[in-house]
Amino acid sequence: MLLLILIPYLFLEIYISLDMLERIGALWATLWTIVTMMIGSGLLKNSPYALMGNMYSLQVGKLDLRKFQDATTSYFLGAILLIIPGVFSDFLGLLSLLYTVYLQFVAKITPEQPNTFQNHKGDDDVIDVEIIDEHVDSHDRIERK
Repeated sequence: MLLLILIPYLFLEIYISLDMLERIGALWATLWTIVTMMIGSGLLKNSPYALMGNMYSLQVGKLDLRKFQDATTSYFLGAILLIIPGVFSDFLGLLSLLYTVYLQFVAKITPEQPNTFQNHKGDDDVIDVEIIDEHVDSHDRIERK
């Protein structure tokens, strides 16, 4: 099954890369490949910070669990696709990163939802009180056998 997807992908990648090589020249194509590999490596190196940002957005209620998973997965996939040499993989990597940006932008403009991960201890207006009766007579106690 993987070969059925991988073989057309490789042919498409080679075709588009050779076409781009013919259009812009070998020097610029090599520079393109090196720059996108550096960008992908930088994104992958900074992925813990992106993950922490997504976790914070999840914690404050700006992202739900599904958007958190989608944003994190598309970020990692985009970084890895940028590292792979080739124009088609770079295009797919940029699409994946744009999807991550889209999820983050939509999450930023949506109103904050109540946090479901914190324990809600009740209303702030409620006062908990314990009454201790210090004048308990020893005859008032019921002994159990």
